[in-house]
Amino acid sequence: MHLPFYIARRYLFSKKKHNAINIISGVSVCGVALATLALVCTLSVFNGFQDMVAGFFTAFDPELKITIGEGKVFDPHESRIQQVRALPEIDVWTETLEESAMVQYKDRQAMAVIKGVENNFEQLTSIDSLLYGTGEFILEDSVVDYGFLGVELVSELGTGIQFVDPLLVFAPKRNVRVNIANPSAAFNQDYLFSPGAVFVVNQQKYDSRYILTSLNFARRLFNYDTEVSAIELKLKPGSNTDAVQKKMENILGDRFVVQNRYEQQADVFRIMEIEKLISYLFLTFILAIACFNVIGSLSMLILDKREDVQTLRNLGADDRLISRIFLFEGRLISLFGAVIGIGIGLLLCFLQQHFGLISLGGGNGSFVVDAYPVSVHATDIILIFTTVIAVGFLSVWYPVRYLSKRLLKKG
Repeated sequence: MHLPFYIARRYLFSKKKHNAINIISGVSVCGVALATLALVCTLSVFNGFQDMVAGFFTAFDPELKITIGEGKVFDPHESRIQQVRALPEIDVWTETLEESAMVQYKDRQAMAVIKGVENNFEQLTSIDSLLYGTGEFILEDSVVDYGFLGVELVSELGTGIQFVDPLLVFAPKRNVRVNIANPSAAFNQDYLFSPGAVFVVNQQKYDSRYILTSLNFARRLFNYDTEVSAIELKLKPGSNTDAVQKKMENILGDRFVVQNRYEQQADVFRIMEIEKLISYLFLTFILAIACFNVIGSLSMLILDKREDVQTLRNLGADDRLISRIFLFEGRLISLFGAVIGIGIGLLLCFLQQHFGLISLGGGNGSFVVDAYPVSVHATDIILIFTTVIAVGFLSVWYPVRYLSKRLLKKG
């Protein structure tokens, strides 16, 4: 094995009879390196956007969320639920009730999701960092209930950040049929007042439909006594989320569902993973095309080294050893291309992270971030290196065997 590798290495760096072969070999390395560079940068940008989206959800979604497997609501005073509440890893425990309703402000109407939460909701999430306006996070007082609207819903209803008239909320009464003669009797209605602030999650799911208000208001509006649609939890610092989640699932059984942040937004992250996979497959196809340059380079090298091959045969080398020389040559080109491409890709990702070389929307602040977010994952780098080596090795195996037999026939 050492002899074919040694000769292949000499062939790669030595000067050929025809200068064009040196140029084509360099182009082959550059082609593989460019495809590798594209893989590193593209997958890192996908990781950056995924981490950025996860950061947005982190500010609004709880660490763990308990919901009922079948149905919409459950009683939080069940014995199994209280067992979970007694776990020492839990730092914040808040009950929530979430259902759809119709809201009206003056002559504008919209469908919204009313989410009733307890007063400790701001301890559970980073809601304060998402609020815009002069108001504070106050859900109710002794007189009125307040509603925090998503910024897109504010725009749809035309309320503005500080609305003067109260927001009218309609919800159908449970287990009541609609009377055609008096349809309004089948609906509960109540009022929400402006807290002087709105929230901005930068996710349409929340910004265009959600209204945060007090749990008491939601129960009154939807005719519930103590029921909740979910229990949202924050764990103490240093707690192992996966271990606590598994412990809760063992206590609650199959009737309840316990989700972490990624599982709560499974659809969003699944779409992003599919997009990342499609990009990876597409760029791998481009890499395979780039490897055709390697085949052309090897063809010319085989022709250039005919005299050397004849000398090796006279010294006792068989066809298998000669084929392995050119196989190693193709593999070295792929290896150098992979190393160079990964090195330059990591350098560009580093520069983008620290200096924001490529901006979004001209960097004028119209986007959530000014520059493309980048996050390098070690698993992606290992996958890319393995892919480039595998594609490079496979692409030269058959051509080298075929060409060495056709072009290096024994004279």
